[in-house]
Amino acid sequence: MINRIIAFSIQNRWVVIIAAIAVGALGAWNFTRLPIDAVPDITNVQVQVNTAAPGYSPLEVEQRITFPLETAMGGLPKLDYTRSLSRYGLSQVTVVFKDGTDIYFARQLVNERIQQAKENLPPGVETAMGPVSTGLGEIYMYAVEAKPGTKGPDGKPYTATDLRTIQDWIIKPQLRTVPGIVEVNTIGGYERQFHVLPEPTKLLAYRLTFRDVVNALTANNANVGAGYIERSGEQYLVRTPGQVNTLPEIREIVVGTRGGVPIRIGDIAEVREGTDLRTGAATLDGKESVIGTTMLLIGENSRTVAQRVAARLEEIGRSLPEGVVARVLYDRTKLVDATVWTVEKNLLEGALLVVVVLFLVLGNFRAAFVTACVIPLSMLITITGMVENRISANLMSLGAIDFGIIVDGAVIVVENCLRMLGEEQHRRGRLLTRQERFATIAAGAQEVIKPSLFGTLIIGVVYLPVLTLTGVEGKMFTPMALTVLMALAGAAILSMTLVPAAVALLVTGKVSEKENFFMRGALRLYTPVLEGALRLRFVIAAMAFVLVAVSGVAASRMGGEFIPSLDEGDIAMHAMRIPGTSLSQAVQMQEVLEKAILEFPEVKEVASKIGTAEVATDPMPPNVADNFILLKPRSQWPDPDRPKADLVAAIEKRVEQVPGNNYEFTQPIQMRFNELISGVRSDLGIKVFGDDLDTLLSIATKVNSVLQSVPGAADAKVEQVTGLPMLTVKPNRTALARYGITLAELQEVVEVAVGGRQAGLIFEGDRRFDIVVRLPEHLRVDIDALSSLPVPVPVPANGARDGGRALVQTGLNTPPPYVPLSAIASIEIAPAPNQISRENGKRRVVVSANVRDRDLGSFVSEVQQRVAREVQLPAGYWIGWGGQFEQL
Repeated sequence: MINRIIAFSIQNRWVVIIAAIAVGALGAWNFTRLPIDAVPDITNVQVQVNTAAPGYSPLEVEQRITFPLETAMGGLPKLDYTRSLSRYGLSQVTVVFKDGTDIYFARQLVNERIQQAKENLPPGVETAMGPVSTGLGEIYMYAVEAKPGTKGPDGKPYTATDLRTIQDWIIKPQLRTVPGIVEVNTIGGYERQFHVLPEPTKLLAYRLTFRDVVNALTANNANVGAGYIERSGEQYLVRTPGQVNTLPEIREIVVGTRGGVPIRIGDIAEVREGTDLRTGAATLDGKESVIGTTMLLIGENSRTVAQRVAARLEEIGRSLPEGVVARVLYDRTKLVDATVWTVEKNLLEGALLVVVVLFLVLGNFRAAFVTACVIPLSMLITITGMVENRISANLMSLGAIDFGIIVDGAVIVVENCLRMLGEEQHRRGRLLTRQERFATIAAGAQEVIKPSLFGTLIIGVVYLPVLTLTGVEGKMFTPMALTVLMALAGAAILSMTLVPAAVALLVTGKVSEKENFFMRGALRLYTPVLEGALRLRFVIAAMAFVLVAVSGVAASRMGGEFIPSLDEGDIAMHAMRIPGTSLSQAVQMQEVLEKAILEFPEVKEVASKIGTAEVATDPMPPNVADNFILLKPRSQWPDPDRPKADLVAAIEKRVEQVPGNNYEFTQPIQMRFNELISGVRSDLGIKVFGDDLDTLLSIATKVNSVLQSVPGAADAKVEQVTGLPMLTVKPNRTALARYGITLAELQEVVEVAVGGRQAGLIFEGDRRFDIVVRLPEHLRVDIDALSSLPVPVPVPANGARDGGRALVQTGLNTPPPYVPLSAIASIEIAPAPNQISRENGKRRVVVSANVRDRDLGSFVSEVQQRVAREVQLPAGYWIGWGGQFEQL
């Protein structure tokens, strides 16, 4: 069969040449469609379920939201495991499916279970699935800022609220239409709101409650349609507009009447524009900012989509108010381009080296040219295969290609054809006819093609075990194996078809069978070495055996890494403060920290995300900040040869002088991979499982002590699970019963007064802003004022009514219409759990660490031995291990 293919290719050489050109053209076209990224996307198939529960403590979030949702996810088809995080006001359940599960099928299953679980969740909580993205999804980050001296339409400088409004209603809607973008996540600034801030004393004076204010706003802020009427052949739509549009209109809304006199919102409350109770903030170079992050849809080309985002952002810039700009902070295209350039450089240098060696070995320009053509054609065939199999071009998939192996078969075929042509010409003493030449070339190719293909098959078989890998390691290495196998297959096909056809077409005239100068020189050096080896064959064999044995011993003592870390160019640094640190305090501390980092001339700028963004893809408490330290190009460094590790160590030493922070250093993509794969941001996570939080923390503290004493451990820390200050309004049920006040009524007063309640919307074109009722800020943060908060007492049976509101008849035994909060509840401040993590339905506390100046494999092995020896676990508690080492 193979001999027939070779003979057919030589006889139909032009057809084969044209077919090869067509295949190359197809590969060139597919190259424009080839997904390009820095590294393979190794994120597992997972669905995040985020539930916002304002006002709920971590323990309440776990009990009322996380546990029901986790339980509902049990038994899903192809489910691998679940893990969850319960923080103040937020529950996140991550459902991980087995590899190969279609993400949209998985989301459909999760959505069905969410609907089933909703009846077990508290009323008013909002549950939503996270975006369809991966660990490589954050491809473009930008800051919305105003140039110095710029003023808004009102003549005042732009505020953080103004910038957030521009981001939410001008930039974000346009970016979400970019093909390949699934979400635009925003953090920083303030959402604009309209606040109604009742004065408790005025509410008392008019015998009104917060509920009255909320109901009045809700009932007087709506447009109602009433169908249509026909008149004189025309149709008139009937509507009754009642939507408020301005602050004065809100102030004019009537809450009730007293003695026939209307009481308006403006009589009892301050009405003004305000801001939301935000859960996150952003800073840039020591100043508050608004940062947007675009997230890539699964399966899209990150490089292409990032370029689309950059182009769209440039268009959007022309529609922004004068002096406001959206400036790029992080662009994945730069990392991808740097990685692609590295791969291109290596491939080009390898190809040139192979071509030079071909010319030196073969000694025939046309024959060397034929052999060299196999390199680009096999690459173009490989690219077509990568596109069809949805394999991205990255450091792993293309970096393993060896052009020496690829052209090996073609070199053997060409060299043997040249040898036989030379010998046949010498035997006949003349130039060969065309048919004689074709027959000789066919005989030369057929003679060596089977051993050549067998050698290629042996190389391919080496990669077959890699194809059996699953999980994260499969996603990392399977594309590499497939790429190499496709390249070898393409080269093998070319060596059977194109190479004999091209030799028949191009190698004409006299062919010399003599060795060229390069080969003659090589033989002069090699021949005596070979003869000496044959004479001392027993010595050489013994030396080889000893070398293998020594290598085996050395290999057993080598360390292990899953893969070497890719230098992403930038630095990610976590700054952690004590639990309970307020967001405003964290912003002040962050500004000091960033100014310290900017002292380094290698640093271009520092962008930080504090707390949780609008979409909780990366939920963090206000006391934790993700710092993105963006570096200048090395050509702009004072010392371009300075190792990055040295710079990181210097930054770490400097920031340790800033009080109130603990730090952890990593890289942006590496951080997201670690977190999404195992729920741990560090290289190693030691997970302590059990029931009681205090016992878990005690065990974790002991494990951390052991971990810190192991050489190579860096940034070792225990997950912050305690220490959150909690202000609790504890009801006195006896007093509530005495006054006839229900617990729900008490909770409603505290909820509206402190947390606020939405009471409608104000529309400005497409934009919409909440109307929120709550206490004035100076009273909302005053615990004494909170203690005096008036709580309405239900009206007795003999109560009279005025203006729709029941009033209490005065008398010696008549209870007062209001009682202070302190009369029916006590206010306590005590530490509470900061967060509660769970995995597969069990609570856990994580001890994490990064590894420096040591391989990960030996480090983990030593830690496991020492923890097993030095840490005693009570019954019902156990330790699990997570992090990058799991893929070893």
